[in-house]
Amino acid sequence: MTTTARQRAADAALAALVIGVELAASLGTSRWHGAAASRPGTFGIILLVTGGLALLARRRYPGTVLAIVLAATLGADALGAHAAWLGLIVAFFTAVLRGRRLAAIASLVIGYGASVWNTSAESALLLAAGLVTLLSVAELTRVASARAAADRRGREEATARRASDERLAIARDLHDVVAHSISVINVQANTALHLMDRQPDRAREALTAIREVSGQALTELGSVLGALRDTAAPLAPAPGVARLDELAARARTAGFAVSVAAEGAARPLPAGVDAAAYRIVQEALTNAVRHSGGRAASVLLRYGDDLVIEVSDDGGGAGAGGRGAPGAPGAPGAPGSGNGLAGMAERARALGGTVDAGPRPGGGFLVLARLPG
Repeated sequence: MTTTARQRAADAALAALVIGVELAASLGTSRWHGAAASRPGTFGIILLVTGGLALLARRRYPGTVLAIVLAATLGADALGAHAAWLGLIVAFFTAVLRGRRLAAIASLVIGYGASVWNTSAESALLLAAGLVTLLSVAELTRVASARAAADRRGREEATARRASDERLAIARDLHDVVAHSISVINVQANTALHLMDRQPDRAREALTAIREVSGQALTELGSVLGALRDTAAPLAPAPGVARLDELAARARTAGFAVSVAAEGAARPLPAGVDAAAYRIVQEALTNAVRHSGGRAASVLLRYGDDLVIEVSDDGGGAGAGGRGAPGAPGAPGAPGSGNGLAGMAERARALGGTVDAGPRPGGGFLVLARLPG
């Protein structure tokens, strides 16, 4: 186990404190009792210092350090340093907290046996009670430390999950905004190139549409990037079913006829459902423009216990994820990366809904989404 510079500094300060306290206590005890107490000799003082210095490695080798401190403490006590127990207590607690409980209990048994030799029964009972109390406090400290570490790990994992979910949501938004706008721009750019010489007025209309769509895309992209910067005010209105007409108008500029209709009593939707419905329709229209090879699509919202979204086109059944025949990149009928359908499904699942997509029996392609609303 590696230790940080702060931990090493703390261990050095603790070792110096233990050595100072034990030397002062041992010398003070001999002075207090006068001639009745034996004064620790040079070897006893060396053992005290050795036990204190061993604490420098207590984090990496808790069991070994406990054995060294126990031997040094018992030896120093036998040589007259009768107050040298602080270092042993520190080593004992470290061993328990580091999971070396067997070594810690063994040290208690050895220390108890060495301490009660030739003592009264009353002293032996008092010492046993003290050691049991010491073990109980160490165990309670270990349990509290383990619980605090588990809580800390839980908070860190929850934070990491939230960050991952936020990144995924932003990635989906970026995909939807960029893919939809670039699809329209690509179609209009091709139109402008083909008509530039023969029909300059039509080419000018296509370029105007490119300017408008790219401006809208930049505004929406700024809103998504603003979320990354955690800015307070969004740069564009929040996506929702109220803005589906804008999506339809944008697709129409690419020469794709889009109708939007609703069935049932329209009602305000929860923010998450409202945004997901918008993004699902956006992605479905993007796929229709890019891959279907058709010229028209319809969007139907059915309000009931759930919100049902139907987006159908009149193409040949091609769409995102390679649903149709291969073609040139960006051309109608070209297979997609599969991110579109996956993104729709992820949005729906996150809200407890579903998305089904596939060719229609009579031709074309249908995206059917059901969201709790």
